[in-house]
Amino acid sequence: MTETTQRRRRAGGRAGNARRGGTAAIAQMDWRIPLNCDAPTEPLGPEGVAAIHDGAMRILEEIGIEFLNAEALEILREAGCTIRGQNVRMGRDFVMEMVAKAPSQFTITPRNPARELPIGGKNMVFVNVSSPPNYWDMETGKIPGTREKCQNLLKLTQYFNCIHIAGGYPVEPVDVHASVRHLDVLFDKLTLTDKVSHAYSLGKERVEDVMEMVRIAAGLTQEAFEAKPHMYTNINSTSPLKHDEPMLDGYMRCVRRGQATVVTPFTLAGAMAPVTMAGAVAQSLAEALCVIALAQYIRPGAPCVIGTFTSNVDMKTGAPAFGTPEYMRATQMTGQMARFYGLPMRGSGVCAANVPDGQSMWETSNSLWSAVQSGTNMVYHAAGWLEGGLIASPEKFVMDCEVIQQIQRYFEPETFATGVDDIAFDAIKDVGNEGHFFGIQHTQDRYETAFYQPFLSDWRNYEGWRLDGSEWTAERAHRIYKSILNEFEAPPMDAAIRDELSDFVARRKAEGGAPTDF
Repeated sequence: MTETTQRRRRAGGRAGNARRGGTAAIAQMDWRIPLNCDAPTEPLGPEGVAAIHDGAMRILEEIGIEFLNAEALEILREAGCTIRGQNVRMGRDFVMEMVAKAPSQFTITPRNPARELPIGGKNMVFVNVSSPPNYWDMETGKIPGTREKCQNLLKLTQYFNCIHIAGGYPVEPVDVHASVRHLDVLFDKLTLTDKVSHAYSLGKERVEDVMEMVRIAAGLTQEAFEAKPHMYTNINSTSPLKHDEPMLDGYMRCVRRGQATVVTPFTLAGAMAPVTMAGAVAQSLAEALCVIALAQYIRPGAPCVIGTFTSNVDMKTGAPAFGTPEYMRATQMTGQMARFYGLPMRGSGVCAANVPDGQSMWETSNSLWSAVQSGTNMVYHAAGWLEGGLIASPEKFVMDCEVIQQIQRYFEPETFATGVDDIAFDAIKDVGNEGHFFGIQHTQDRYETAFYQPFLSDWRNYEGWRLDGSEWTAERAHRIYKSILNEFEAPPMDAAIRDELSDFVARRKAEGGAPTDF
């Protein structure tokens, strides 16, 4: 590989994702694991860290957390916690002893080992939108999610190199019965993508089925599957101060089988948490740390991530708000506390906007950059999220990937290199006090890769833009989305493995799948 080619691949926008035998819908950056080279923003002084830690510990010691799961209660009783009904109180010494057993960094290896992800340290990976019940694009408007729309969003997840994880259902396919939905979506996810997958902790059947399907897709024995993480689950607390039955059940099943877990309290300041951000963060930490302590008691060294989803509500309407100044500070504060506890952290790229407009982008951009500032390792909902998580949109997905690529480029060493050629004294001397730098050799040698090249932004003047059709950003994103679908090719999968997956899905469907309440 030539030096020029290496520079081109690093710069972004020039190295394509070309279809075999054809042309790419866009020129995008190659697959990479971004390394966050910036020092994190730390709004808390040492006394602030101590105060929030003490607040979280006092919540666990004096108020307690409701564990609505009999098995978890018995495990924590055995561990020496104080159990009163479903209320669990645990001492700070126990919590800190358990949390100290969790690794600060680990890897998750999907069916394609080339997509292995390091979680923790300075690594930063991005996850697609997960779980909205509704879908929106410029042709359909807002409609309930379907399997076809879910498949299309999975294709975007696979296509974009800046998306590292195929998280939960990118939109809920409500046309598939809930008892078998996990089987169909995981089959689609494992055949349309080769990236890290996720299991919803919504009952033992769903978790166990997903773990088995991930194992089959990777061609692993049971022993090899359990030897290291190949997937993960994310659970949310029921704020304030509760963890429910099915999520704890699925969480513990993944812990026992060596799979990664994320616990993300959903603490909206002013509604499900105190109106002050320090209070909301302290509550969020308490709700997360107690479950991480449970995981470490069950399996010391279990790979765990602490998540934050602390934002505020609109005090006029009660509606959730995202990408606000308070959201950004809460994320930064939680990142500081995650480092205090030595845990990898999950953040989110979220907004409250209803369509992919200016509001959607400034709120999501605030969210994404607060993840950068906080040292977040796993960014959930990084592409495609609208209406506070009630809508998934392919146009928004494409627009968000433009921002994510800019973040990745921002991290590249070339943007802050200070070598002799970077200082460019001779070039400055050649141009002197007159002339320009466009035509000199220093520029000619670097013009293709000197700056980030967008695939979505339009940098032409108004007249050029108008003469070319006057496309607004969302319209360009829609066109790109359709081009990606037209050229999409699923990653290869051994025919025998695909058949085994199909047989497993058919058998589990015949058995009834997972029980439902309807």
